[in-house]
Amino acid sequence: MADKKEEFLTYKGKPLVRNGNTVYYGNMADPFVVMLQIKSSKEIQDISVSEDVLVQLLATDPDLRPKDKIIKKSEKKGFYTALDLGAVWLERALRPSKN
Repeated sequence: MADKKEEFLTYKGKPLVRNGNTVYYGNMADPFVVMLQIKSSKEIQDISVSEDVLVQLLATDPDLRPKDKIIKKSEKKGFYTALDLGAVWLERALRPSKN
């Protein structure tokens, strides 16, 4: 059989990976990723829509303690608002610093 490359859903060129009510945005090989945790949702015409979403910018350094990995955190209403904020945080965190 031919090798099948697994493809992820992407947003602004970075992968989105879901595990239950948690969505990771970004590449785990980069120094930072965004974790979006859906805290509550509601049903609208047979569709579950996210209401409260916790957004965290996390360092991917395995040597850091879990508490020290959290760089920024916020809670937003709606998944898109949370993802948009996370995308801005991630873009700024991954931007090369000017010395």
